[in-house]
Amino acid sequence: MTNRKERRAERKQGKLDPDAFLKVADEFIEVANRKNQTVLATDLSMAFLFAASRYSAHVAKNVLEVETHEDFVQDAVKSFTEMLRQNLADPEL
Repeated sequence: MTNRKERRAERKQGKLDPDAFLKVADEFIEVANRKNQTVLATDLSMAFLFAASRYSAHVAKNVLEVETHEDFVQDAVKSFTEMLRQNLADPEL
């Protein structure tokens, strides 16, 4: 477990601790909720998935410089599947 000083140093470098991660995710959800006033939720969900895949491809190719795209895709699918299952199981959602 990192201490407060280490978390602050990591945040300065742009790294997200679990609380900051959820805060950033909530900001995207707020955008979705605003857009949902004029866009169908099903269309909006697909637009967010497309945007997430587009940005992830950018990160893979230009930031991480991934050579084996399929390995990156499989890791992303696994992560998304786990997050989706966790959210579907959330009784407060």
